[in-house]
Amino acid sequence: MNMSAAKIDIETATPAITAAPVVAMTPKRPPRTEAYARMARETAVRVIPPLVVIALLTLVWELVCRRAGSALPPPSKVFNDTKELILDPFFDHGGIDKGLFWHLSASLQRVAFGYSLSAVAGIALGVLVGQSVWAMRGLDPLFQVLRTIPPLAWLPLSLAAFRDGQPSAIFVIFITSIWPIIINTAVGIRNIPQDYRNVAAVVQLNPLEFFSKIMIPAAAPYIFTGLRIGIGLSWLAIVAAEMLIGGVGIGFFIWDAWNSSHISEIILALFYVGIVGFVLDRLIAGLGKFVTRGTAQN
Repeated sequence: MNMSAAKIDIETATPAITAAPVVAMTPKRPPRTEAYARMARETAVRVIPPLVVIALLTLVWELVCRRAGSALPPPSKVFNDTKELILDPFFDHGGIDKGLFWHLSASLQRVAFGYSLSAVAGIALGVLVGQSVWAMRGLDPLFQVLRTIPPLAWLPLSLAAFRDGQPSAIFVIFITSIWPIIINTAVGIRNIPQDYRNVAAVVQLNPLEFFSKIMIPAAAPYIFTGLRIGIGLSWLAIVAAEMLIGGVGIGFFIWDAWNSSHISEIILALFYVGIVGFVLDRLIAGLGKFVTRGTAQN
């Protein structure tokens, strides 16, 4: 038997080895019930503690204010006195006799206009102060002095200048909320890492490209911190200003209720003021988290 025949026999006797097919392993998805249960647990962790605290505070408030001679009404009396305002916030009988929805809407419109102006001007001035040493030396002391002036101190001056309550209230919102936006934006610009500036110089970015691709993204967490502080100050300023300028607005509603000795209506309005302020803060915080991809404070 020659070697070639033996080789043929060995090759024919050996079974052919084929590669096994590759099966792609997909990650096992948790059942929907488990996902829903996890969402319910996360929601409960966030919702239940504040609800318990609110319930306890309401109970203490009820027990304290139900005593004879109490100056403030208990929650049960507040609800009974303001039931119509709660159930029908959209009524409009003309003039200032409107539901709370219209008062809140008027205040929010003023805040939206004044706050938008302060956001645009504040970010622009903050970039200037943060980027230019000479601008910082010239403007920063002025900003530090002006930001300490109380919001209502600007109202007589704005009334004298504009001779109308609407632009005066908007100016008070603007001048109150602009300072934290300027300061936080300037701090964010000054804290841009030097490595970012070096990379921009290497790739030869023009000023507009440096502003849009390096400066604003790097300073965005600081900017949104200033915007959150600014929206809170705007809401505080408009409530105080409306008490003096009159017209439709939640601040005037509170002052009018005080003049009419309707304490329950004041408490209801304060509750709405707090809820709206919280929602405004959450909106700016959510926008900041989306824009900065979670790097802004929440």
